[in-house]
Order: sequence, then structure tokens, then C-alpha cells
Amino acid sequence: MSESIELGPILRHYLAAHNPAEPAILQRLRAKTESATDAPQMLISWEQAAFMQLLARATRARRYLEIGVFTGYSSLAMAFAMPEDARIVACDVSAEWTAIARRYWEEAGVAGRIDLQLRPAADSINELIAGGEAFDICFIDADKENYDVYYEGALSLLRPGGIVMLDNMLWGGKVADPAAGDLATEAIRALNRKIAGDTRAARCLTAIGDGLALAVKL
Repeated sequence: MSESIELGPILRHYLAAHNPAEPAILQRLRAKTESATDAPQMLISWEQAAFMQLLARATRARRYLEIGVFTGYSSLAMAFAMPEDARIVACDVSAEWTAIARRYWEEAGVAGRIDLQLRPAADSINELIAGGEAFDICFIDADKENYDVYYEGALSLLRPGGIVMLDNMLWGGKVADPAAGDLATEAIRALNRKIAGDTRAARCLTAIGDGLALAVKL
């Protein structure tokens, strides 16, 4: 039986050498985030972004919903993987961090495709549902206590065959630590159990990044 292996510096270098190169503007956005914020670990890795791009291309996604924008790294990466007439709805509550996102979206020439909604994501989701919107792919990387709300909203908004991706579903290993009982950890545990038994979707929990859960709406 094959088991997962630890990714040390040598294997990380090997991965980087055999994956697509991280675009220069994403490299600069990563560096800007690391220097300008107190939580650079909130950025996804380039390997994860490249995997998400692959899913977008494989499904020919034209409509993308992102819940949790931060400095715009994942939304910019996904914009690069989608056609020029793509519709991207990006939900966040921080004007400060998304101001960085806006600058890099503008520089990359994709700002016109991205509808940034600065309000609670649940409000945006409810409005999109009421408006009859449909999406091909969704990425959730926001406040963990509301992940279940976002997951349910995503399933309502995705077309059949659409994919929802949820970040941080291993939560630094805390989900498997009996001593961890904070609200965020309990919320992620509960959602992992829910997704594992959800007959509305085909699903897979992976060790990509900090744990990326994938669910395909049936």
C-alpha cells in the first residue's frame, strides 16, 4: 500500500521544476502579501493554484464564485485560467486586503471580469440564489465557522457537474487532534463528516495544501 510522503526541500524543488512556472505577477503578489500582512500563511501555494487552474480548464469553467479573497491571489490565478468573457464573483469583507487584490487585478488586465462584493458572503450567496445565478466552480477559503453555510450556498449555485473546493479542511492537523476543540476546528470536523456522507455530490478529501476538499454536484 502506498502512503503519503513528507515534502522536504528536495521534493519541493522537484515539484517546482516539473509544474508550470508561477507567473511573475503572482510571485510579486505573494511577496507583497508576505510583506504587507500579518497572516501570509493565508495564501494558497502555487501548486494548489495550478491544480485549481487545471480543474477550471478541464471543466471549461466560465463562471467562478470565490468566498474569501484576502489579497486576491487565488482569484487572479483562476482568472488566468478562464476565458476573457468569464464571470467571477469574489466575496470578502475586508476593504484593506482586497485593495491589494484590486491593484494586481488591474495590472493583470482582469479587473473587468471580477465582481468584488464587500459584504458578508452569506448575503451575496442569498442574492445570487434569488437572482437565479449558476456557477461552474467555487472556492471557499473564508471564516471556518460559516463553512457549512458557504458549502450549502455553493451547492445551490453550482450547475450539475460543477465543483466546489474547500480549503483548510485538515486545519493544520487539528481535525485529527482530540485535544483541539475550538469553534473553527469543530466546524471543519462537522463539515468533513457531512461531506463524506453527502449523496448530493461526488467528493474527495485530499492532502493538497492544508487539506483541499472537492465535491462535484450530482
